[in-house]
Amino acid sequence: MKAIVCDNDILKSLDPCQVAAYLQSKGWHERTRVPTQVSSWTKDTFNEDKLKIYLPLNQDFDDYPRRMYEVMEILEKTENRSQLDILSDLITVAKNIEIQGLVTQVQASAYVKSGNITIQGIVVDKLRKIHIQLSKAEYNVALIAYSERLPIICTGDLIKEDGSFILKNSRNFGLYLEEKTN
Repeated sequence: MKAIVCDNDILKSLDPCQVAAYLQSKGWHERTRVPTQVSSWTKDTFNEDKLKIYLPLNQDFDDYPRRMYEVMEILEKTENRSQLDILSDLITVAKNIEIQGLVTQVQASAYVKSGNITIQGIVVDKLRKIHIQLSKAEYNVALIAYSERLPIICTGDLIKEDGSFILKNSRNFGLYLEEKTN
């Protein structure tokens, strides 16, 4: 069974510049461009008339998520990889996302007014390191989670910078306590 990416928020968050760089790194070539609207891409290994990608260049278009879905479908077929694997290479921003994970590293700042932590959490179906800066109260909870090996949960804006994930604007940070049903 193949997983397909059809979440409009995730598809809308894909940066067309990032997708263009990805296409270029995979051997695709930009053939035409209508500035701020669309660019067409082909790959040398495919007949130009048989396989093209039309990359929307404006995330404000109403059909942007649908067009990015079409891009993901074509990449899935040509790369013989799942859309989730491709998405994990493309995603650079995920706003208001809930993250669960284990604290793997803690680092206090001077005067312990705040602290940085690293957690292992799932991002687009893969276990990733995520860096988070916390207030003093949140950092104290993170220390408990770290020492007791308890999972945490928080919400924020996930940003990929220089290949690393950072959770910014974190909120609702706390221990993840599953409700047990009898």
